[in-house]
Amino acid sequence: MNRLADSPALLSTLDPAMIFPADFVWGVATSAAQIEGAAREDGRGESIWDRFCRVPGAIADGSDIDVACDHYHRLEQDLDLIASLGVKAYRFSVSWSRVQPAGSGAWNPKGLDFYGRLVEGLRARGLQAHLTLNHWDLPQALQDEGGWAARHTVDRFVEYALGVADHLGDGLTSLTTHNEPWVVAMLGHDHGIFAPGIKSRATAMQVSHHLLLSHGRALRALRSAGFDKPAGIVLNLAPLLPATPAPADVAKTRIEDGLLLRWYLDPLFGRGYPQDVWEHLGADAPRVEPGDLDEIAQPLGMLGINYYSRSVVSAGTPYDVHASPLPLTDMDWEIYPQGLAELLLRLHRDYPLPSTYVTENGGAFPDRLVDGRVHDADRIEYLREHIGAVGMALRQGVPMAGYMVWSLLDNFEWASGYAKRFGIVHVDYETQRRTLKDSALWLRQLLQQQAAVHAAARQGAEGKC
Repeated sequence: MNRLADSPALLSTLDPAMIFPADFVWGVATSAAQIEGAAREDGRGESIWDRFCRVPGAIADGSDIDVACDHYHRLEQDLDLIASLGVKAYRFSVSWSRVQPAGSGAWNPKGLDFYGRLVEGLRARGLQAHLTLNHWDLPQALQDEGGWAARHTVDRFVEYALGVADHLGDGLTSLTTHNEPWVVAMLGHDHGIFAPGIKSRATAMQVSHHLLLSHGRALRALRSAGFDKPAGIVLNLAPLLPATPAPADVAKTRIEDGLLLRWYLDPLFGRGYPQDVWEHLGADAPRVEPGDLDEIAQPLGMLGINYYSRSVVSAGTPYDVHASPLPLTDMDWEIYPQGLAELLLRLHRDYPLPSTYVTENGGAFPDRLVDGRVHDADRIEYLREHIGAVGMALRQGVPMAGYMVWSLLDNFEWASGYAKRFGIVHVDYETQRRTLKDSALWLRQLLQQQAAVHAAARQGAEGKC
């Protein structure tokens, strides 16, 4: 019997270690390509993920993003759903090809109107709007001209950022330029398992540089245009551990750490690209023009961290997670919550962090809808332990400003298609019916109890006056 499902109170008491500051931002997150659907409606142009989904074998279940969660047609319902959870914030992305179908030139009024209604709907419900400009779905028209490997895409991105901010800026709480540039560069252009499906290390590293350069130029342009909300970038980061103490494993771990973390963080904080990684890349190192590094190192108003698991590095036989003593999610990712605290403390030690958010954290589990309920106790435990890790980091001085669950809805999980469910809300893809999982009920009660603790503290303080 599932205690969490059958008890009227999912949380009987609130662990003091789970009490966060009153201004801590709790939220849920999604991305446009994964939930919106309406791929050919109201003037939306083709994106690289629309094209990639049509490559035979690219998506595990042969699916596409044509309908996804049909969020485009169910906006008001989904905004009500977010508000019902008791969170303060919603992190979402704009589909570039929906608002500017060719990636340059003419804007699409219907696309801009959709996001205008989204932001206004959040405001009307008392929710913060945290916007990401690029969550991987580059317009295919730009890819046809070279995509992120071409330097002129940097200029197109700056124009796009200015246009979106001009239309939505007043309603935003924060803006981030790119989500997980490592994924765009490495999975999309080195491994070739994500759109656009290119396999070239040299291309991938050039892409990484152009993503960082476009980030810096966009921040500078936005601030010059008067955009005064916190702005930054979102990185996928993880602690990397050698599989053994052998020197070869230790050396490879240092390079992999450089490629995942330091390659992005060092230039963002004005240190340039790490020399050891540059030397390791050799002929695959990117072309960097004079002044580029200064442009990348624009002051960050915020930093987003996406965390899911650790990485264990071996110079020989690849690490087998199935031999790990740790439990695994449905993605075969180890559940390692202490790694989030380790990561945040390391970043705080190594860099002058601005306000820092966990912008994605969550787990895919083989959820089943039974009698109108989804009893996802594994996800509840996953969230509880990772939220606890954030609290530990905050108490040790890391400037943590918020935590956002990935994801609001079950959705299109990129190359895995729809088989992997990350949502705290179950989606029946045939009917598009949304059902709160036990994890959503748990989160709502956690936030209610947080609010009650802070309300009691305020009343106590007022009583002493």
